[in-house]
Amino acid sequence: MGHCFSKDKSGNTDSDQAVELVGGNVHRVTSKEDWDQKLSEAKRDGKIVIANFSATWCGPCRMLAPFYCERSEKHPSLMFLLIDVDELTDFSTTWDIKATPTFFFLKDGQQIDKLVGANKPELQKKITAHSSSLSETKSDGAQSDLFLREMVSATSVDHAKPVRDLNLD
Repeated sequence: MGHCFSKDKSGNTDSDQAVELVGGNVHRVTSKEDWDQKLSEAKRDGKIVIANFSATWCGPCRMLAPFYCERSEKHPSLMFLLIDVDELTDFSTTWDIKATPTFFFLKDGQQIDKLVGANKPELQKKITAHSSSLSETKSDGAQSDLFLREMVSATSVDHAKPVRDLNLD
């Protein structure tokens, strides 16, 4: 998905002030409509969403951004979002953001986990755990489907064959 750069709020366009926060498979959310669309896509595709509430001025957010982008490329079964708390102030307030970065893990739009702060090892642990749980769910579903197909074929009756040798005594 390319790179997205944010400029200093003072209007300074010097490239030294540009902060790379989005790259890889990280999707920048710029409105409530974007948010709703991404959650809908994730639900449709059976993906867990990781929502990173961040800010361009936040040193720990900038430090963690490349790692977050790398994880997005290594875990395509997850949807990685970035929400700038300064751009979406009212929306961020509804999520009760007290510090940046704050990561919410969502399944079907419901929070299943949360991490506050730039704790790279803990973020890695949570991403891996949720990615694995998604894989297990999918493989369990595939195994269940296979089991059902096998059971149906094993118990199927061939109605074209006549029933013989029935002893009804």
